[in-house]
Amino acid sequence: MLNISENRLEPQVQKLHYQSFSEVWDPFGARNLALWLLSLLGIFIIILFVPWTQNIQATGQLTALQPNQRPQTVQSTIDGRIEAWFVSEGDTVAAGDTLIFLSEIKDDYFDPNLVSRTDLQLQAKVSSIEAYKNKVAALQNQIQALQAELELKVSQARNKVLQAGFKVQADSIDLEAARINFQIAQTQFARWDTLYKQGIKSRTDWEDKRNKQQESQAKLISQENKLNVARQELTNAQLSLSQVRNEYEGKIAKARSDQESARSAQYESEAEVVKLRNKLTNYEQRVNFRYITAPQRGFINKAFKPGLGETVKAGEPVASITPLNYQLAAELYVRPVDLPLARKGEHVRLEFDGWPTIVFSGWPNTSFGTFGGVIYAVETDISQNGKYRILVAPDPKDEPWPELLRVGAGVNGFALLNDVPLWYELWRQLNGFPPDFYTGSADGGDKGGSKEKKK
Repeated sequence: MLNISENRLEPQVQKLHYQSFSEVWDPFGARNLALWLLSLLGIFIIILFVPWTQNIQATGQLTALQPNQRPQTVQSTIDGRIEAWFVSEGDTVAAGDTLIFLSEIKDDYFDPNLVSRTDLQLQAKVSSIEAYKNKVAALQNQIQALQAELELKVSQARNKVLQAGFKVQADSIDLEAARINFQIAQTQFARWDTLYKQGIKSRTDWEDKRNKQQESQAKLISQENKLNVARQELTNAQLSLSQVRNEYEGKIAKARSDQESARSAQYESEAEVVKLRNKLTNYEQRVNFRYITAPQRGFINKAFKPGLGETVKAGEPVASITPLNYQLAAELYVRPVDLPLARKGEHVRLEFDGWPTIVFSGWPNTSFGTFGGVIYAVETDISQNGKYRILVAPDPKDEPWPELLRVGAGVNGFALLNDVPLWYELWRQLNGFPPDFYTGSADGGDKGGSKEKKK
């Protein structure tokens, strides 16, 4: 009722005479309610001072501790077409087992005898190198023979020059003798001519002296001609000496030029041999690359190119393989604000998907189904999801992880930090302050450590 009227009905109505009023009427109700509220307030105040273990939480998945133990894809090294599969999904393979056989799709490698023919080219080039070496040696012998012949020809030409010089000297002496004889004959003829004119000598004697004079004159002229011929021969011998030198030096220079050309061709052939050997090795290796093999012992998860006749490119994955032997680790992602609290060697509690777990993050002793871990590595570069990645390995001092865990399973982790009152934790969470933590020892403990507060 709204109690608008000033006429009150309470004094006129006896409420206790009615059963409904008697059922709900409690004269001590207000006092009991106050007692309950005070009790709840006291309990709440007590709970506020209950110890609470601060922690940072992170989620992630299971992975392998070592990089070579994680699931990997098998790529094709060459471009090719799938001709045969030798395994199926779910098979277990050993290292080196053949997974796929490819055939060539490039026209440069269609020839089935490509390796043998390239080897023949290599042998031909090697023989060519030997031929050029022999040619260089033969030209060297030819140069030595030409040099020896040059020395011989030069000696002969020098001897001819010496002979011509001696002949010039002899002819010069004969010329002087002929000139003296001519002068004597001329003088005698002049005396006989005077005596003949005086009538003392006969004409026969005069003619005889005249003939001797003319003979002496003829011998003089002949000797002068011989001297000129000898001088010409000397000049020719000297020219022949220079010609011999020029001729053989030209032959030697040509032989050396041919020798250098042969050496150049030899070096080019040697370079071709190196290229052919490289090409031959590449061809031999490429033949092996037609067989895609398992890099390690593992389990075939998935075939990305299952169809026969499908083409694959170099570097394209064709199958996924998981190693059989691996050590599990938890791959967790923490917020950047919590990264300074995640240190190598710190202890972490983990909760795995599929395992029954009762977790009280603030009271780890009351949790059930969690497993221990130790931070193995902290990534220094932020991931694409805006968080930092940490690796957590099993704690050797704690209960071992379940054997049925597999790579890729989900995992939740929380690192235990400082024990604080519950009211402080609520106040910190409401204000968005970072948690307190200890600067512990290398094994994650807080022995001898000083308490720090991140600000």
